[in-house]
Amino acid sequence: MNKSFPVGFILLGFSKCPQMEKALFWIVVIFYTMTILSNLTIILLSCTDSRLYTPMYFFLSHLSFMDLCFTTTAVPQMLSNLWGPDKSISYAGCVTQLYVSLCIGATEGILLVVMAFDRYIAVCQPLRYTITMHRPLCWKLILTAWVAGLIESLTETLTTFQLPFCSHHHLNDFLCEVPSLIRLVCADTSANEWQMTISAVIFTMVPVGLILTSYGYIAQAVGKIKSEEGRKKAMATCSSHLLVVFMFYGTVAVVHIDPKNNLSSKHGKSFTFFYTVVTPLLNPLIYTVRNKEVKDALQRLLRKGISIQKK
Repeated sequence: MNKSFPVGFILLGFSKCPQMEKALFWIVVIFYTMTILSNLTIILLSCTDSRLYTPMYFFLSHLSFMDLCFTTTAVPQMLSNLWGPDKSISYAGCVTQLYVSLCIGATEGILLVVMAFDRYIAVCQPLRYTITMHRPLCWKLILTAWVAGLIESLTETLTTFQLPFCSHHHLNDFLCEVPSLIRLVCADTSANEWQMTISAVIFTMVPVGLILTSYGYIAQAVGKIKSEEGRKKAMATCSSHLLVVFMFYGTVAVVHIDPKNNLSSKHGKSFTFFYTVVTPLLNPLIYTVRNKEVKDALQRLLRKGISIQKK
């Protein structure tokens, strides 16, 4: 353990604006409640509705599970800091929060690539879809994503907490994030910054490149679909996934690729707030609002619940 911090860290957040903190507290409570309900709904529908027993909804349910884990790792600590004067987090708590958030973030990034691959097979090779995307392969892809996330998180967490931190132990953030921890170091951090940049490229730029390549082929295939209804269905599903991709990678890239740039230093906690609180709520809403199959499954579930209550 880093001997510089026997008691922990102070998460400043928006402590200079107490009134803003009170307003943010209730905003976060509302968003967190909606996030839990919406993501649990996606998971429930994917597990109980036989019409959603497809690879697409299998991966979507895992995305919802990751969003639940990610936001639950961060939000309770955030709410505690926003509500009262105590902004502290223990050293062990900070290590745990960083490790879990990095693991889930890296795993989710790989899962988005897997989902793009699934859409590529479904649109470009529809006759081979059921043969290619069989359930054992889906589980192997999920397991690969988790293993990669665990390794990436372990490596970055260990190297970060071996750094010599300054004595004031104030983090200008809501959470224990690598960029805010690096800005707290009283030593040369160039090696860590390079490691972070390389990691961000591997887990951000490479996945985005693969996703965009997949959608390049998908766009060509969609253009050849003669049925207008078929084109609309393919575009609705793919556009929902693309929107989630750009929300996730856009905010993460700004904060993590260059932790000491002006944008990250000044507005990093705002981006952190967005991808911690807002994105996990928007993901299920994007897939639900623009997906007729999910809406139909939700209506069937509600009708079933109402009929049970009447009995």
